[in-house]
Amino acid sequence: MSAITLITGSTLGGAEYVGDHLAELLEQQGQTVKIVNEAELSDITDSEKLLLITSTHGAGDYPENLAPAMEALAENAPDLSHISYAVIAIGDTSYDTFCGAGIHADTLLSKLGAKAIAARLDIDILENPLPEEPAEAWLSQNMTALCE
Repeated sequence: MSAITLITGSTLGGAEYVGDHLAELLEQQGQTVKIVNEAELSDITDSEKLLLITSTHGAGDYPENLAPAMEALAENAPDLSHISYAVIAIGDTSYDTFCGAGIHADTLLSKLGAKAIAARLDIDILENPLPEEPAEAWLSQNMTALCE
């Protein structure tokens, strides 16, 4: 069983809270989880299972702690066919760039050959001020796929 690399992209800490909560739930199921809050390209490319949780900053941008790794990923365009992944995007529907960073990450990972193991979850903080709740529901529906 391979470890799950859980990468968070967070400006105000919301994605990190979600990541910590889901990591705890995954560990309760016997999974090994590596949490990365300051991602580098190698954190992505060296993964076999990747759970990326990101908020959207500014005009659909990645948070500062995730942007360099995602920019390097786009520039280097490595083959990611060895990676199974899932994305949780956190955003605010009052912006026209709702969940832009998560949508871009999902598209980029797929384009580079990574295999989605669950549909992307887009969380609207206006409807879900505690994003851990919909993330936990999503995890319970996708636990088997993430843990295979």
